[in-house]
Amino acid sequence: MGDLRPCKVCNFKRQKSHGLAVPSLEQLRIKGSEFLGIGPESSVSVVLEQDGTFVEDDIYFLCLPSNTKFMLLGEQEEWRPVRKIDGGTAWMTRDSMLLEVDAVDGSISQVEPWWILAQKLKQDLSSIMHMSEAHLQTLVDIPCAQLASTLNFTERKAADLQENVQRALDRKEEVRQSKELLQLYIKAVEKQESQAAHDSQEGAGVVDDSNGVEVDSVSGFMTRTLMVLKGKTSPETRLSTEELQAVVTTGAAAMQQVLGWDGPRTAGLLQACQAELSGRLEQVQAIRSLSCMGQPDIQPDNQSDNQPDIQEEEEEEEEEKQDPAAGSPADTQG
Repeated sequence: MGDLRPCKVCNFKRQKSHGLAVPSLEQLRIKGSEFLGIGPESSVSVVLEQDGTFVEDDIYFLCLPSNTKFMLLGEQEEWRPVRKIDGGTAWMTRDSMLLEVDAVDGSISQVEPWWILAQKLKQDLSSIMHMSEAHLQTLVDIPCAQLASTLNFTERKAADLQENVQRALDRKEEVRQSKELLQLYIKAVEKQESQAAHDSQEGAGVVDDSNGVEVDSVSGFMTRTLMVLKGKTSPETRLSTEELQAVVTTGAAAMQQVLGWDGPRTAGLLQACQAELSGRLEQVQAIRSLSCMGQPDIQPDNQSDNQPDIQEEEEEEEEEKQDPAAGSPADTQG
């Protein structure tokens, strides 16, 4: 916390005045509002009680002397100069010493706000640096001839003053718009980052670490499979054989819950998947049959080993047929 600076605050009627010590302009606005009974939701402006100069910068606030008196203005309140009178009874009440201009003379109350601003400029031209944007815009809107007459300027000089004030207002507006665009950009980036973090943490989809495929945690199907089934025309032609088998195996009731469809639509999808799966399996079997027909016949190893023995038996039978006189050893001995 910085050094405390003693100062005074009052309301726009100058009926309440309090002394306080604050380190900054913002603390002056907050504590002064509490002392004067101004609600925290109200927009409060700080001006010098002496001449109504707006105080909007901490550096300017710190440059002011100690015990400077400030006036806190609400949204519909304006600074008004005071007029000191003494009718012989000023010692009786403090309020008789300080009266608002409109309470003293009804004609003075009809003075336009721009005239008061012009009188401030006439006394101190540098006070324009501390005026609010609304007051600056008021000076721009004044007819050039009236402003020149009030300030004792030539019309050319008054016109130059209004042009400079307008350029200052334009620069402030550009800065304000740039800040708003920057804030919108920052909010958009923060929203995008939070959405990305939320998407990565939500449990609707998990990633299978084995192959990096995103799998729906509720149904067990790959996210791609569900996207094809829900969003593609003739989805059965876009699924792999394994995906078709998974859909057919799951059944109509479970697929109806997974897809959120009615019964006939789900049944039609399963029939199409079954037909596509059957066609693919038939193609696979046909390819296998063609590959088997192209290979030469190969006899089993046991048949090739027994082939010489069969040929020897056949030769012996032929010899017996050609020599009928030859008999068995038993017949020869007999």
